[in-house]
Amino acid sequence: MEHHHHIDPDAGDRKVAAAVGLNLLLTVAQFIGGIFAGSLSLIADALHNLSDAIALILAFAARKIARRPADETMTFGYWRVEPVAALINYTSLTIIAAYLIYEAGARMLEPQPVDGWIVVIIATIALAVDLGTAVLTYRLATQSVNIRAAFVHNLADALGSVGVIIAGTSVILFDWVWIDSLVTFAIASYILWLVWSEIGGVIRTLMLGRPTGLDLGSIIKCIHSVEGVSDVHNLHVWQLDEHHGALQAHLVIAAGEWGEADAIKAAVKTALAAEFDLQLTTLEMECAHHACSDGPLIGI
Repeated sequence: MEHHHHIDPDAGDRKVAAAVGLNLLLTVAQFIGGIFAGSLSLIADALHNLSDAIALILAFAARKIARRPADETMTFGYWRVEPVAALINYTSLTIIAAYLIYEAGARMLEPQPVDGWIVVIIATIALAVDLGTAVLTYRLATQSVNIRAAFVHNLADALGSVGVIIAGTSVILFDWVWIDSLVTFAIASYILWLVWSEIGGVIRTLMLGRPTGLDLGSIIKCIHSVEGVSDVHNLHVWQLDEHHGALQAHLVIAAGEWGEADAIKAAVKTALAAEFDLQLTTLEMECAHHACSDGPLIGI
């Protein structure tokens, strides 16, 4: 499991702000161009670019909020705001994709004239902006699920711009107006595929799922390997945010070892941190004679 203790307070804010500005300007240009050209695929790309801008604004706000320290309301701090923002972004992408599929189907039944040159020119500009935005956010996307959601928006839009260029070129060369709807279908399908590939990890974090890459059996074995531990139960392991895993459990101290309970607890924490990078560990100690008799191994 990847682990970073803090979000850099200043890293990437200017890049995210610049990416927002680029996408807002591009959205306006694509909407106007799509209306004048009569191109659904260009309007689809504009809608997706608008979602890019909204995604980046959410990402920017979430990065700011995530830096807040823990308080009486949020005792774990505000780290989890980033996966919440990512879930909002992926949900908006799904809605946009569904709308595009509906509109493309309607356009297939009633084809409309398309001005290929306007489509190609604006889509080429859009592709340049998409690539510029990708450069601005790529490094941040490797560190944050929230920024990665915005980056996924951008990747899908770059591919969409390529598709729109192909559609416009086909209209110019062969007068294939139907390909505009076909490209819209392709853009929507790719968006749904990207969402499907990324949203699982976000939902897993919000549902307090076990961090990916950690084997629960190995964790239990590690705890039992510490001398003085008789048993473990009521074990919980969950993903606090993208970079922090947490563990809570009841430890049963072997008979005759209660005097070493604090040392045993410290040894278990050290072992878990060293082997699984679990830094947030809470252990409740029980002596062998008064241990919970009906506590499940996992859960409450």
